Amino acid sequence: MNIGIQGTIGSFHYEVAKNIFGQDNNFVECMDFNDIPILLKKGKIDKGIMAVENTIAGAILPNYSLIDEYDLHIAGEYYLSIHHHLMALPGQTIPDIKEVWSHPMALLQCRKYLRTQPHIKLVEEKDTAEMAKIIRDKQLKGIAAIAGYEAAKLYGLEILAESIQTNKINATRFVVLDLKNGENGQDFNKASIRFKLSHKPGSLVDILQIFKDYNLNMSKIQSVPIIDKPWEYAFFVDLLINNMADYQAAMYQVARQVIELKILGEYPSMNR
Repeated sequence: MNIGIQGTIGSFHYEVAKNIFGQDNNFVECMDFNDIPILLKKGKIDKGIMAVENTIAGAILPNYSLIDEYDLHIAGEYYLSIHHHLMALPGQTIPDIKEVWSHPMALLQCRKYLRTQPHIKLVEEKDTAEMAKIIRDKQLKGIAAIAGYEAAKLYGLEILAESIQTNKINATRFVVLDLKNGENGQDFNKASIRFKLSHKPGSLVDILQIFKDYNLNMSKIQSVPIIDKPWEYAFFVDLLINNMADYQAAMYQVARQVIELKILGEYPSMNR
């Protein structure tokens, strides 16, 4: 399969794609999250891997908007423990490092450690693994990257400091995206939905009460601004399903009370 990943080979998206689908696939590097839905729509890739949430940085709101805007289908999920390592060319030491290049999210997740190294300038770049590759390719001394172990291994860099993320319990939730064709052919116990509400008091409470009445546990609720409609929001909700009849009845009731309901995906839940 052709699988779209954000970033370079060796990135966390690459690691997730490899863990799910195996190494014997063609991994298409996308430097921007926007490229993934475009390539899916053009048929250039069969699946896309996209991060949507991190335990430290929270929800990645633009990615929720992309899934909605391009009518993408969530076919699965994957939780990856994130370990950020400071890495550079072999023989370098931390005092040798003048700059560290990495993705803004990685820099954010390592800010407590980086404050202990005030001599190092932080430079935001588009990808973690790509910076590791550039350091290797250009043999850049005095420059370090923050990336995962996979990148250090692939590009022959030496890890100067291990697991420098602020919160050692650091995980990212990724979703598998494709274009939905026909009925869902897999068993599922989790659903991701998106709905829009009218502006009237208690409208959200009414929807939450439906979930409660039908014993549906929300594992996630996220409001996202609606483009071109200031101060209006869509709600993205992940539901854990215990009984399929209850789930179907609940969706029927929700559809009657909202302006718009979209089932983004129905898939097996991955235990965290």
